[in-house]
Amino acid sequence: MDNIDGVMIQFFHWYNAPDVTLWNELKDRAWQLGEAGFTSVWLPPAYKGNAGGLDAGYSVYDMYGLGEFDQKGSVRTKYGTRDELIAAVAEARLCGLQIYWDVVLNHRMGGDEEEEFTATPYYNDNRHEQIGEPRTIRAHTHFTFPCRQKKYSETEWHWWHFTATDTDNNNPTANDILLFEGKSFDEAVDLEKGSFDYLMGCDVDVKHEEVQAEIKRWGEWFFDTIGMDGVRFEAVKHVEAGFFPVWLQHVRNYSKSRIFAVGEYWSYEIEALHHFISVTSGAVALFDAPLHLNFSEASKAGNSFDMSRIFEGTLVKNEPALAVTLVANHDTQPLRALESVVEEWFKPLAYALILLRQEGYPCVFYADYYGASYEDVGRDGNTYPIEILCHKKTIDDLRGVRRNHAHGDQYDYFDHPNTIGWTRQGTDSHQGGVAVVLSNGDAGTKRMQASSRTTPFTMPSATSPT
Repeated sequence: MDNIDGVMIQFFHWYNAPDVTLWNELKDRAWQLGEAGFTSVWLPPAYKGNAGGLDAGYSVYDMYGLGEFDQKGSVRTKYGTRDELIAAVAEARLCGLQIYWDVVLNHRMGGDEEEEFTATPYYNDNRHEQIGEPRTIRAHTHFTFPCRQKKYSETEWHWWHFTATDTDNNNPTANDILLFEGKSFDEAVDLEKGSFDYLMGCDVDVKHEEVQAEIKRWGEWFFDTIGMDGVRFEAVKHVEAGFFPVWLQHVRNYSKSRIFAVGEYWSYEIEALHHFISVTSGAVALFDAPLHLNFSEASKAGNSFDMSRIFEGTLVKNEPALAVTLVANHDTQPLRALESVVEEWFKPLAYALILLRQEGYPCVFYADYYGASYEDVGRDGNTYPIEILCHKKTIDDLRGVRRNHAHGDQYDYFDHPNTIGWTRQGTDSHQGGVAVVLSNGDAGTKRMQASSRTTPFTMPSATSPT
């Protein structure tokens, strides 16, 4: 990973209001982000989703629709118009920020026309167990993009460009996964449900030659039109793993640049992450989901959590060069499908653990940096108001310590269940070292190896509520 001292910010959360233009907000805040020491910005999908101006971009409809065509009820995407997008990216680059784009290759939704063809039903919970005989189904698998009128790409998508769906308009009450004639579920995916190839919508067949060619063409077009310094691949556990390095190398060759890539393989099983890294030959970094889980559990357990084990079973401990470390994201925030909350009292400790360490590429979450207020329906059907606190000052302070002091050799002192620490010794070019001490409860003592230039750093406000 070429981002040893870099810090990424995820510049959105799931509940960004659709009546506020995120692209304009990025343009207005880009200078502040650069001054605060961020080096890269991860942005949401820039293209039109199935719900138009209300869609977060993950229900992919048209990857060429950046906010200039009247598609799905709006011209703009949830985040703004094409012109606003281009202006925001230009300003961010002037402020020294690299731009990472969310790229969703797994599925398409909102097809323009129905097609009729043969498919075989399988159980949703076991994609190896067939329910019944092949049958004729009807589904919206024909994507003609009539409002775009073949501008930028003449490709139309048909049922044979996909592998499966969960909707049959001939049998709308069925609750099964329908595998299309001549297709098979991929094996180089997560093994949950037998094969977690299918996730939602019309599942893209990345092994189909026409699909591969079109997605590669889109990568070229997007680089020329908007530009990219990196990509965040969505839902990599559901896509044939071998396709990611192929696509990435193609776009790198075309752009003549080293485009960074991180995948969202949201699994707490460290061996699953290792397997993906092996299959992709380390071409794609991964978010450290197990580390996030440790943060969440530590925040709920209070001073009964053994802080000396905070890095156990994590990617950053086992594959530090390929670990993007994070505290929270748009999927784990309250009321989302993967809700996994890190309590507010623990967030200063968690951000210290990703920002001041030698290992990993840290990513700061928008809602933690700026705060967020929203409401949504929970799993029990009730509506809940949510307030995420603003930790901007703490994160800025930590980023300043990282920039000025967190350099050189690192010595760990993870020898007490409630009080841990480490030192960084500094280098010839970064003379200031740092000593970090964190506690979630009962006091412990530390004798730490430090250079004469070491600056002590503690988190006195981050103590366990228990």
